This record gives sequence, C-alpha cells and structure tokens, in this order.
Amino acid sequence: MLPKNVLTLLASLLMLAGCATSHTSPTVVYIVRHAEKELAPGLSNPPLTPAGQQRAQALRDTLGKLPLAGIFSTNTTRTYTTAEPLAVLKKQPILPYDAKQLPALAARIRRDYRGRTVLVVGHSNTILETAEALGARRPVPTIGDDEYHYLLQVTLPADTTQTPSAVARRYGAGRP
Repeated sequence: MLPKNVLTLLASLLMLAGCATSHTSPTVVYIVRHAEKELAPGLSNPPLTPAGQQRAQALRDTLGKLPLAGIFSTNTTRTYTTAEPLAVLKKQPILPYDAKQLPALAARIRRDYRGRTVLVVGHSNTILETAEALGARRPVPTIGDDEYHYLLQVTLPADTTQTPSAVARRYGAGRP
C-alpha cells in the first residue's frame, strides 16, 4: 500500500492530466436558422410548416450521433420546435438565449462548453452574427429570408491564440 501523501499526489496529478486533456479539443458550435415557418399574415409567433417539421427531423438525423453538450434556442415557437426532435433524442433540455445578446451567448459557450459541441438555433438575421460573436468570419455573405438549409459549423480552437473558423454546409430537403 502506498503512503497517503503519495496517493494524494497521484490523485492530484491525475486530476491535472484530466484537466489538461479536456481542454485540448476544440469547441464546436453548430448554428442553424429555424426551419420553415408558417407565413400566414398576423402570426406573431408562427409555428413550423410541415416542411419545417421535416427539416427539424433532418436536423436531428444530421446531428443525432454527435456528443452534444448543449442545445440553445431563442424563445420562439419556430426555433424551439426546430431544436425539439434533437433535444428529445439526446434527452437534453433546450436552453434559452436572447438573440439580442449574442456576445453573452458566445461568452457562455466559451466558458461553460469549452472543448465540447453545442447547437444554437436562431434566425436568418442572427446566425451569421452568432458566428461573428464567436470570433469567426461569416462563411457566407448573407442568408435570405427563404433560405432554411444552412448548417454553420464554427470551430473554436483549444489554443485561444488561434482564430476561430466557420464553414457553411447544407442539410435537409430542398438544399441546392
């Protein structure tokens, strides 16, 4: 049996080694716009259309095998129901965020999800801005009101002296 002080030292070294390796992985943030929404006039908080519901399922199928540590959504029906099939599959809560406070969301992801993978569901006028708030350049110049197929992947290197990067992919039906 090893002396208590040696065991304590070994335990401390193992903890430090675990901390060191847990932050050597990049943080990966997937960002999507909500799926297709109902366009009927007068709806202040429109639901998803059947095509939007199919796209939400496609998002689940696209990201379902990833080890997601967090799923974020604004407080609208269309963003929440876009995230919901994936959240149900992962047995995770959908975490609310304020789309007008993107720097706060970026800081939270950097602080609480370092070295892990998360999803952020936003709007056509916030997903590129979310990538920028995370320190990456826009992977596409704009996202039109009729474009629902973008899946942005922002990678935050573990080495914080390196610049985050973003790429745009497409998912679901109707992708060009």
